[in-house]
Amino acid sequence: MANTAAFTGINGLREIRRSPASHLAEAFDTGSVQGTVTLKEGPFQTMVGVRVDRSTEAGARIASVTGGLPERCGEVRGTERVSVLWLGPQEFLVVAPEDAHDSLGGDLIGSLKSALGDAAGQVVDLSANRTTFELSGPRARAVLEKGCALDLHPRTLKPGTALNTEVGNIPVVLFKSGEESFRLFPRASFADYLGRWLLDAMREFASPEVP
Repeated sequence: MANTAAFTGINGLREIRRSPASHLAEAFDTGSVQGTVTLKEGPFQTMVGVRVDRSTEAGARIASVTGGLPERCGEVRGTERVSVLWLGPQEFLVVAPEDAHDSLGGDLIGSLKSALGDAAGQVVDLSANRTTFELSGPRARAVLEKGCALDLHPRTLKPGTALNTEVGNIPVVLFKSGEESFRLFPRASFADYLGRWLLDAMREFASPEVP
């Protein structure tokens, strides 16, 4: 993603690593309306897909690594560094800072694999599978409502909730990270389209409101 300032090591590969929407970084800056709605691509993150029955011993071991597993749709568990998003009854997306990845000296993926052991389930490194868009500001909800069928009103979608949905006909995991901020996790191949769709949806807020 656009924030690549901390890149070092890994046989020089990190220096040439580019995020799926890095080519839109300038457009995100110029298309954002400060104080109204802003869009940016978040930094690289470690993402791990986990399938496990949370009621089993393996589920308890996984939960001890992540700081908990969600019990129901929309719930997010974890710690200050690790977020676990509910994707299905036995399917979760673990999101953590980039340096949690084992290739950078972290131990998150290895710890999750050890916790699962030989039990039924899976632990899959999905760090390159999705990117993160961060949409924030007083009109962020209005932008999303142009192409999202969910009820995004604060009385229904509260901060700390994550749901599978579509935005602009693109499948995303939508995480409400604050009262006026959202994180969208689209697959990398959809990043260009969704980024441009969000920019187009934001455009009206750059003009004076018509009485």
